[in-house]
Amino acid sequence: MAGKDIIMMSERELKRSHIIHKVLDNELKQVKAAEFLSLSDRQIRRIVKRVRKEGEIGVIHKSRGRVSSRAIPKRIKDRVIKLYREKYWDYGPTLASEKLLETDKVKISDETLRKWLLGTGDWKKVRKGRAHRQWRERKHYFGEMIQIDGSDHDWFEGRRPECVLMGYIDDATNNVYARFYEYEGTIPLMDSFKGYANLYGLPHSVYIDKHSTYKSTAKPSIEDELSNTEPLSQVERALKELGVEVIHANSPQAKGRVERLFKTLQDRLIKEMRLRKIKTIDKANKFLEYYLPIFNNRFRFKAIEEGNLHREIPKGIDLDRILCIKTKRGLRNDWTVSHDKKLYQVIDHVHTKSVIVEDKIDGSMLITDKDKILKYKEISQRPVREDTHEKVKVFKSKKVYIPTADHPWRKFRIRPQNGSYQQMEKVA
Repeated sequence: MAGKDIIMMSERELKRSHIIHKVLDNELKQVKAAEFLSLSDRQIRRIVKRVRKEGEIGVIHKSRGRVSSRAIPKRIKDRVIKLYREKYWDYGPTLASEKLLETDKVKISDETLRKWLLGTGDWKKVRKGRAHRQWRERKHYFGEMIQIDGSDHDWFEGRRPECVLMGYIDDATNNVYARFYEYEGTIPLMDSFKGYANLYGLPHSVYIDKHSTYKSTAKPSIEDELSNTEPLSQVERALKELGVEVIHANSPQAKGRVERLFKTLQDRLIKEMRLRKIKTIDKANKFLEYYLPIFNNRFRFKAIEEGNLHREIPKGIDLDRILCIKTKRGLRNDWTVSHDKKLYQVIDHVHTKSVIVEDKIDGSMLITDKDKILKYKEISQRPVREDTHEKVKVFKSKKVYIPTADHPWRKFRIRPQNGSYQQMEKVA
């Protein structure tokens, strides 16, 4: 243990002491010593003078062990640590410093807070190993490619069941758009894409994974093989109609920007909603309209090239007619259509064998033929004729027949020694 007579010196101070002693022993000139230590001649003369007077301790800086005049008072440090433990116990130092300033009016840098929390044991350094991935250059223009994915997570921390956040991030600028839904599927993606298109326009391309929602798993039909095409999912079909290129990622790491976005939002967004006690999807989506512009102002950056590749939605195009689930159904001779375990009567009589049923985002439904909307009504109960009732069959168990003792089957059959039956002629 270090006592009063023991001087603790750093490697830098030991080197300085060695050079200064060379100067005191006339083995080295002060000019050369200043060059070795990267100090001025004047500073070297001061250190030499101090070492002659005080000894080895003269090499050590005079401010060591003293409290800085710019140090934050202990009462503020104690208050910050208390607030962190009570309100921000699971926040990172960066986010905690932001909320301390925003909510509690305490201005403290994130690095200072990090050092304090490391000292008290409330925060620990975490080193994460990273697998090597081939680097891909960002796209150069805003709207050139949008990464899309859904994150199933406990976003409300038990205040309601788990749900999905559909996230959009621009590859060139990190601009973010997001909305909450009950599940990840075709309708949530189409609804969120409609909101994105109304806000920014139609992007040049989208980058999504090979989830069955986004990429069809059906085998190519004969028509597909003849035309050299692949079956399209409803998402692929809708985006193709809008002129948006679809690119499928082969791994989660390929769309790393949107994956990292979810990690950030699972840390920041969850805590923001906790402070506001948000517990419904509607309120969460309304909060996103306020939160995302602030988030983008901080984390969005300038694209490599000037310009916006988003296209305005063409006039005359009804997004609801494109961003929907289109299903081909047969039209029966009585102009009825069966869809989703329900029966519909088509009022407009058309001469066709099949029609298209469109399930829209808002839950409504259309029946069309060659883009013409047909009138229809649901048949709540199918009429049944009396003569078409199925007869109830009564199944009776069969009576086991046992032949009598004088039955010919018994008279003309004997059992030989090998165990098999043989028919014998009757002896006169």
